[in-house]
Amino acid sequence: MGAEVILSASRRKRLEAGHPWIFAGEIERIEGEAEPGDLVAVRDHRGRLLATGYWNPHSQIAVRVVAFGPLEKMDRAFFIGRFEACKRHRERFVENPRDCRLVYGEADFLPGLIVDRFGGVLVVQILTLGMDVRRKEIVEALADVFQPEGIYERSDVPVRRLEGLEERTGLLYGECPETVVIVENGIELEVDIRSGQKTGHFYDQRENRASIAPLMTGWGARSGIRFEERDAHEVPDDYFAQRGIARPDGGSLRVPVNANGRVVAFPYWDGATVLECFAHTGSFTLHACRYGAKKVTCLDVSEHAIETARRNVERNGFADRVEFVVADAFDYLRGQAKALEERARRALAAKEGKKIDTSVPIAGEGRTWDVVILDPPAFAKTRSAVEGALRGYKDINLHALKLVNEGGYLVTASCSYHVSPEMFLDAILDAAKDAGKVLRLVEWRTQAKDHPQILGVREGQYLKFGIFEVRSRASI
Repeated sequence: MGAEVILSASRRKRLEAGHPWIFAGEIERIEGEAEPGDLVAVRDHRGRLLATGYWNPHSQIAVRVVAFGPLEKMDRAFFIGRFEACKRHRERFVENPRDCRLVYGEADFLPGLIVDRFGGVLVVQILTLGMDVRRKEIVEALADVFQPEGIYERSDVPVRRLEGLEERTGLLYGECPETVVIVENGIELEVDIRSGQKTGHFYDQRENRASIAPLMTGWGARSGIRFEERDAHEVPDDYFAQRGIARPDGGSLRVPVNANGRVVAFPYWDGATVLECFAHTGSFTLHACRYGAKKVTCLDVSEHAIETARRNVERNGFADRVEFVVADAFDYLRGQAKALEERARRALAAKEGKKIDTSVPIAGEGRTWDVVILDPPAFAKTRSAVEGALRGYKDINLHALKLVNEGGYLVTASCSYHVSPEMFLDAILDAAKDAGKVLRLVEWRTQAKDHPQILGVREGQYLKFGIFEVRSRASI
């Protein structure tokens, strides 16, 4: 390794804190010759060796660090060592390491490389020139360590253009089917590795999806349902049929009954009503059903995504509890909130004996739900887009809050890393003020354990996920 990058004395000491990016403006000079993608030694202005990274003079991030010390080459053995460390981490912390993110770029000390495992298939994203010139070594090392049936590339991302690279997709090793079935938190999901979003599935929300379990039951009492002892022979056949159990020969049973004293046959009588927006392939919908939801509305703007969600719902036996809506989430939420407000206005007018103009129909059903889930794509992909993104987050949370039943829950997320947790919380708070709601924080989370974070690397800490109890100010 011949070339050396000498850093400016006036730079911020981000590298010493573990940050793996060196921007062109932090470099004082380069000594020696280096081709784009070559390894270079990184030294401070006094000549002290700080790190080794790969060089790309055509990128704003001129050097991406792969070792905090000397490194001669990134060969097959280098990648095998790094992949084995990735494997150990996932086997220790991930419940089902057969289906997870195996390599998470900078956080696994492999900047510019993403690898997701879907059963026997690996899906790879190669995002930088320094990794792209080593794709042969990467593929060989992945095959050695993980022994997949196939490796498929999904480097069809615009960020490659910033590195002077074209977008690429295609088979790299073995054989890969178009779709793969994975298991997440006991649920089967179909993943489209060739044309699905990103690599086909978003593993970063896996543990957050499981965290909604406590929200899904405990709602029956609001409808006046209670338990009573009944003679087994008096319980309707439907009660046993819907639970797949045989009627006992005699004795009594503790069964749910409604306000009229009739036995409730539906087994999910205690479940929540749930709206999932930006559903993609229905992952939160599936988890809601698994944890006992009574009825789920699964909404996405993409018909292709909804068709995949429908297959996932049917695969898991939840079809009788899910309705599907193809619509823009902003328009849908706004329309439901507007209809709800119009119905309330007309009801108040009628109560006060005022004349009501019913010639104009109410646009929308004015529905409400016990739990509303918002998991949108990134609203801010650049720092300049933050202001508009915050308006978007406020708007969508505002209308969602209006549709949450009193004492229900808002589940909301942001994956825009340019939007800080403080910014996101402020947007939610502003929405709550305008909606006349008081929010009680139940849980605040980030990405799953197969998306580790290096302290001090804010760019890797992108996912914000909150669960809030929603109360109207007038009720307190």
